Amino acid sequence: MKKIFKFFLNVVPRPILIRVSIIIRPILAFLLRGNKFADPIDGKSFRMFLPYGYGSQRNNVLSPSTLSLERHRLLWLYLQNETDFFTALEKKKVLHFAPEQEFYKRFKKQQNIEYTTTDLFSPLADVKADICNLPFEDSTYDIIFCNHVLEHIPDDTKAMQELYRVLKPGGMGIFQIPQELSRAATFSDDTITDPKERAKIFGQYDHVRVYGRDYFDKLRSIGFTVNEVNYTAKLGPELVEKYCLAQGEILPVCFK
Repeated sequence: MKKIFKFFLNVVPRPILIRVSIIIRPILAFLLRGNKFADPIDGKSFRMFLPYGYGSQRNNVLSPSTLSLERHRLLWLYLQNETDFFTALEKKKVLHFAPEQEFYKRFKKQQNIEYTTTDLFSPLADVKADICNLPFEDSTYDIIFCNHVLEHIPDDTKAMQELYRVLKPGGMGIFQIPQELSRAATFSDDTITDPKERAKIFGQYDHVRVYGRDYFDKLRSIGFTVNEVNYTAKLGPELVEKYCLAQGEILPVCFK
């Protein structure tokens, strides 16, 4: 199974994967039903989760029903338990970059948010736009989600500046990235362009850097106030195991 997943991830273009995954989700959820692990996004339980990874595969991380990964479930739990994202009475404007399908329909249905999605290539994007040159007015959005996007962007400084520009004063942004917390400084090398070499060095064929602990300070240098939230520590080991989360993953919760 690992080899099959790895092959499709590295060979099939992402927009096609998104369309195909919508079809296969119900089949996977039926075949793997059980009660050992749970997906907090839809509340369904399974005997196992699926492997995932473009390079080395991580076991038991992909939810059969929502196709969420550790980071998606962690974000959902944080929004549900620690914010008023799902319950706010005052309508908020939300901008979501490269919208994940496990969130897309759920967020679209929420009556308390005005939801806009954007990306250059995603079939789920309402607005096709370059993150380094956004077609939105200054201080437009109350909440911005931009998760596992910046590691794809050559000029991530410009992208961060655009995120800051379109966020309202007092607004919240969550900008998750794949991060090596053991690495103090972010590593990038523009001369590495071969997809196989990028996958080997950066972890995925279309990544252009590996973020270290200095990621948070770079966001601060743009102007954001950054809370480094280790939410798995608050949830505890039992829930981390139940929801198949990545112990110690840091949520960068940013404010303007």
